[in-house]
Amino acid sequence: MNVDLFTASLFTALVGNVAGAVFIIDTILRRDHGPGRIWAIAFLCGMITTIAYSMWAAGISEMLTISVGNALFVTTTAVMWLGSRSFNQRRIGSATAVTSLGALIVAGAVVVEGPDGGDWAGWLTMGIGLVVFSTLAAFETLRAPMRRFGTAAVLATVFLVTAAFYLARCVVFVVAGPGSSLFLEVFGSAVANFFTVGLTVVAVVVLSVLRAAQVELRSFAWMSSRGVNSDGILLAATLRTAMADVIERARWRGELVSTVAVRVADLSEIRTAFGADVAGDVLQHWRRSVRRYAPSFALVGEDGADALIVVTRAATAAEARRQAAVIYRGVLEALGAVSRAVIPSVGVGVALTETVGYRTEALVQSARLAADQSATSVESSVLFGGLSEAEQNPE
Repeated sequence: MNVDLFTASLFTALVGNVAGAVFIIDTILRRDHGPGRIWAIAFLCGMITTIAYSMWAAGISEMLTISVGNALFVTTTAVMWLGSRSFNQRRIGSATAVTSLGALIVAGAVVVEGPDGGDWAGWLTMGIGLVVFSTLAAFETLRAPMRRFGTAAVLATVFLVTAAFYLARCVVFVVAGPGSSLFLEVFGSAVANFFTVGLTVVAVVVLSVLRAAQVELRSFAWMSSRGVNSDGILLAATLRTAMADVIERARWRGELVSTVAVRVADLSEIRTAFGADVAGDVLQHWRRSVRRYAPSFALVGEDGADALIVVTRAATAAEARRQAAVIYRGVLEALGAVSRAVIPSVGVGVALTETVGYRTEALVQSARLAADQSATSVESSVLFGGLSEAEQNPE
């Protein structure tokens, strides 16, 4: 079946724009941030790319549309790479600069060759750019923690196939030329358009699955292979080990250790009423604020899905209360930044070694129960736990 270039370009534009629009609308409805938002920008670039190429195929402002289309085509792949870096909690500042430079070089190549380059002006530079950024995106997708999702391997395959296709296309372009029968039949514009359509559909599905998985998985443990979460908070097992050592050394010196439990209530109700995205934002702001407002040398770790434990030294019980109150106020301020309409109950409980003793689990249990009471109390934001609470689950 022979398909003319304009029809192929129009078909690619239709599929690309529909797929991109679906992803972008979903991003807006989810009020997504981080990698989801960056990937949405990539799809937006891709949508504009298809429009530019359709205009070129229709003979409208050929040099301008080729320049814009080539630059945005490379930018689309490069921004996909940036999204993967963001997913892996890696900085994207220098990578963004590389992306911008690459787009300028590709656009400049079209201008340099000018009308003498014909329809293929600047194409080789664009092809090399696609190979480079597709390869970078593939390797970034295979890095931890992104690689822990099975669908990441599918996305990496999409990028590697793209890199291989355009590498082969560049080789044939240089060796045989764009007018050769080999290039036109195997790597021509119509073939490339259908190739792009197939990869676009797969990419939309895979990226949607990855984004949903990141939103739904809230324990943060998947980000870690060292006992520490991506947000700097210790896993429960790591916290217990470190805490046991701190308590033992404090007992030798007779020092006062404060164990603060910070619990956020109503998460399941918030998820039901406002959706997983809002609940996820609440959870992330809560974890970040506890770590931020805890004393500098404190241990901060998980205690289940809705509680964090802060272990620190305090000179007196009054200082321990002050430290806990600072955390409480910081958490409320952070949660208020998410939404004034959605502020969950926050409970803060404190257990002291002078009251409970130098027993790790007894301290955690006492602080945990005090935090549960604090979350429902209207009289005090910070409550102290005692032996009665600790003995409900003795070590």
